[in-house]
Amino acid sequence: MANHKSAIKRIRANEAKRDLNRYQHKSARTVVKAIRKAENKGEAEGLLSKAFSMLDKLAKKNIIHKNKAGNLKSSLKKHVDSLA
Repeated sequence: MANHKSAIKRIRANEAKRDLNRYQHKSARTVVKAIRKAENKGEAEGLLSKAFSMLDKLAKKNIIHKNKAGNLKSSLKKHVDSLA
């Protein structure tokens, strides 16, 4: 266990940030899954801009790697374009 006041505070802050990062990451994954399950193109395109925004924010905060965000965005766009 930490002995210094600042170390104890740092542990609390890190835990709070970890929870927020996990929440944001999980939310983005849920939107990605919704796009992949979408049957019609209109519904998927509506979610696409939301997903792009979420992925960009995750990459900007280094929650996910910027290349992973790019790869996800590219594959989602291809999927939406292939829908009838």
